Formats: sequence, C-alpha cells, structure tokens
Amino acid sequence: MGEDDDKYTKDGTVDHHGNPADKSKTGTWKACPFILGNECCERLAYYGMRTNLILYFKNRLHQHSATASNNVSNWGGTCYITPLIGAFIADSYLGRYWTIALFSVIYVIGMTLLTLSASIPGLKPTCSGKEDCHATVTQTAVCFLALYLIALGTGGIKPCVSSYGADQFDDSDEDEKKHKSSFFSWFYFSINVGALIASSLLVWIQDNIGWGWGFCIPAVTMAIAVVSFFSGTWLYRNQKPGGSALTRMCQVVVASIRKYRVEVPADKSVVLYETADAESAIRGSRKLEHTKDFKFFDKAAMEVPTDDIKFGADPWRLCTVTQVEELKAIIRLLPILAMGIVFSTVCGQMGTLFLLQGNTMDIHIGSSSFEIPPASLSIFNTLSVLFWVPIYDRIIVPVARKCTGHKNGLTQLQRMGIGLVISIFAMISAAILELERLKTVRRHNYYKLEHIAMSIFWQVPQYFLIGCAEVFTVIGQLEFFYEQAPDATRSLCSALSLTTVALGNYLSTLLVTVVTKVSTRHGKLGWIPDNLNYGRLDYFFWLLAVLSVLNLGVFLVIANWYTYKKPLGTLR
Repeated sequence: MGEDDDKYTKDGTVDHHGNPADKSKTGTWKACPFILGNECCERLAYYGMRTNLILYFKNRLHQHSATASNNVSNWGGTCYITPLIGAFIADSYLGRYWTIALFSVIYVIGMTLLTLSASIPGLKPTCSGKEDCHATVTQTAVCFLALYLIALGTGGIKPCVSSYGADQFDDSDEDEKKHKSSFFSWFYFSINVGALIASSLLVWIQDNIGWGWGFCIPAVTMAIAVVSFFSGTWLYRNQKPGGSALTRMCQVVVASIRKYRVEVPADKSVVLYETADAESAIRGSRKLEHTKDFKFFDKAAMEVPTDDIKFGADPWRLCTVTQVEELKAIIRLLPILAMGIVFSTVCGQMGTLFLLQGNTMDIHIGSSSFEIPPASLSIFNTLSVLFWVPIYDRIIVPVARKCTGHKNGLTQLQRMGIGLVISIFAMISAAILELERLKTVRRHNYYKLEHIAMSIFWQVPQYFLIGCAEVFTVIGQLEFFYEQAPDATRSLCSALSLTTVALGNYLSTLLVTVVTKVSTRHGKLGWIPDNLNYGRLDYFFWLLAVLSVLNLGVFLVIANWYTYKKPLGTLR
C-alpha cells in the first residue's frame, strides 16, 4: 500500500470483499445507523413479545400462574444462555457479520411461526371468551417451538451486535477510538427506544386489539431489523474469526500442567515463547504484552529441550505468550463479571417485587377512573435511560475529561462503580417507600384493602434511579468487556457479560426462597406474604441494599487489583 497506508485501517478489519478496509468509505458513524437501527427494531420485537408473554400463557394457553411464570423464566433464561453459542460460532468460525445475518433469519422464522400460532385457526387456541381459552398439545408445542427458535436467534445477535458496532472504529486511530465510547452509550439508547415502544404501544395492542396483531407487529419489526442490517453491508468493517478460543485456552492449561515441574525464571522476556514477526499467531488478534499474574500459566510458554519448534511448535505442549495472555485476560474478567450479578438482581426487582409493591397502591391517575397497570411504571426506567444517555455523553464526559485527563472522561471501571453506588440508593428508595406504605396501612387500618390510598407514582424515583444506574454500569460493562477482551474473543466476552442477567435472576429467586423459608418459621407470615400489608417487604429491599454495599466494596478491591490488557503489534 506504500504511501496510501493511512488510507486503510490498521486494526485488521476488512471490507465485504476481504480487502483492508478503506477508512474513507467504511466504518465509523457511516455504518453505525444500520447497526443501531437493527438493534432498536430487534429489541422492540423482543420486548414487544416478552413483556406480556405471561398473560398469553395464562389467558390463551390456559396455564396456571406458577406454570406460566416458570415457563417465562425458563425461556428468558435460555435467551441469555444461547449467546454463548452464538459468540463461540462468531469468534471461531463465521465472524460477527455472518453470525448476526444467519441468526437474524432464524429469529424472523421464529417470530413468523409465533404470529401464525396466535392467528391461524387450527394453530391458535380455541376461545369462547376473552380469557376462556384452551390450547391443544399441538398448539402449545407450536408456540414453544416458535419461542425457542427466537431464543436461538437472539443468541446469535445479542453477543455480536454491540461488538460489531465497536469494530467500526479503528483502535489504531485516536480520532476514531474516542468515538467508540459514545457508540456504546447510543447503542444502549437504541435498545431503550425499542423497549419504550414495546412496553407502551405493543402491550396496549395485545390487550385491546388481539394477540395476532400483537405478535405480527414485532415480527414485521424484526424483518425490518434484518433489512436495516443488510443495507449497511457495503459500509461495514469486519474482523476475521480467530478459530476456537476454547481450544486455545485448553491448550494453555494442558501445556502448563505438562510442565508443572518447570521453573519460570525471573527474566521472562528472554525465555518465553512468542512468534518472531510482528503479527500474532492467532488470526484476528494482536500480540499481547506479558503480565506478571497467574504465573502458573507462563509454564505453557516455556521452551524445554523436548519442544521441537523447527517444524512448528505443538500447541498442546508449547504456547505463545499471546495465547497465554488470552487465557489470563479471560480469567481477570471473571471477578468483574461476578460483581454484576448483585446489580442484575437489583434491576430484576422491576419485574417482580416492584410490581407487587405497586399493585398494593392507588393505581388511578388523580380522581379519574383510568387505571395504570403496575408494570407500566417500567416506562420511567426507560425514560430515565433515554434522559441520562445524552446527558452523560454531551455533558458529563466533557466535564470529566477536563478534570481527569482521560479520553473518555471516566475509565470503564469508574463508570461501573458509580452505577453500583446509584443502585444502592434505588434500593434505599424502595425500602423507605415500603416503610411509609406500611405506616399508612397501620395508621388507617388498611390491612384488608387491595389498593391503599397512596399513589403508585411514589415508585417513580426507584425506577428512575435504576435507569440512571444502568447508564453507568451496564454501558460501562458493555464497553469494558469489549475493550478488555482479547481481540479474537470479543463476542464470547460479551456473551459472558450477558450471563449476569440470568445469574442475577437466579440469585433473586434464591434470596426470596431463603428469606421466605426463614421468615415464615414458627407460623409467622414472613417478609413477603400474599397480602403485603401484613409483610415486611422493606426488609428485603434493605437486604438488597446491604448486599449492594458489600458488592461495591468487593468491586473496589477487584478494580484496584485489575491489570489492563496491553496489546502489541498488528492483527493478521
């Protein structure tokens, strides 16, 4: 390329023909609208189906409340496990572009089948009234087949889209790199635009017009998402897949165990094995600088007389420093990942205990007869995100940049830590509201009332605070796992970050189960009885606040210990 070197990206990205990407014609914000449009439409489709799904199971498939709740939880958990499959395929074989494309088609097929199962006579349940419906085994099976096709489809999209958008910015170009942080903010903004439309308009359509239209619109929206994604093909920059990361990590572990008796000298730069040229041996990954922690794995890069490298090293006996550091980087990410579990548990209360709390309060607007479903207050969480994203990007970052000198204003770990602090105040807000609600119950003897004389809008602060916390922690986590993941495992690390949502839900279930068992001993009603007016739900919120404080303390220790990835050289 000679004199035209500056015309091309230096981070290994290629255009759709497989040639080095031309900076002037590909990537940056030119390509991002298509990716953000895809994510907005896909999230609108997902939440448009997910938000009201439990009512479809109860009222159309005629399932009991517990069965319907478990089916929704199992399906939702699957949606956050399948990204591990999609990420492995993207990083190892297909690359992010073709993984998103393939799984988007599967997603559309699932959405179409779900729409047909709610619309076509013979496939849809037989109803004699609005809620008096019965589904055959076949009709139920078709519905669940559609849902799990959707779960598979979302597994290929979730871990790849945010990373693919960030791929559009050249890491070796300082001007482009500083825009990458903004991309993650606007990416999360687009998610919440879709969620806002879904939780308001689509829920109303499902309740008042019908499930056929209620599922058809998300299906059409998902089709639009696919069209949006393919429309930007000519503008995208693509990273080459690096082969199986799982195999490479196993090779490091096996090689280390085989050489467990080998001593690693203090002067590691002389003896540790690495390729001689500037490029990494791992396709799609830059070389990584050696770090001092997890020294046991350095044994895998130690050359011994039995290692015959004249005809190529056996990777099960001798690994490069970059391959060893790839495993170390993943291990270092795991404690940070674990710190997101309690945060996800806090956020998960919006779909569980916040709803139960709101359902005991006055759900009318003023003196009108119009009733607000408690679930609709999640809109204030979405509005909070939509409010704080531009505030953070346009005001907080420039101010923080002047104070700290950091190109992004705050480091990703600092941003995540601030979100953890705000989440503590969200739980304190919920606990104080519940304490005041119980005082009102006792003062006016409202124990038997379904809705007490306290407006549900008192819940707005706790929803708003969680939305603010998400802007700091969730977006910071997205950026952190992309930046700190080894180049050839970025989709996998994004998928790992998504598992915190599933683990947070499981932790919430565990806490509720333990608290219920302990607090109902000796014939007591417990903290969370069926009638919350006799309970102490505030204790549970205080418990989450305390756990959040402890989680923050551990996070600060881990953040101080964390060693940032140091890439070297160029990509293959």
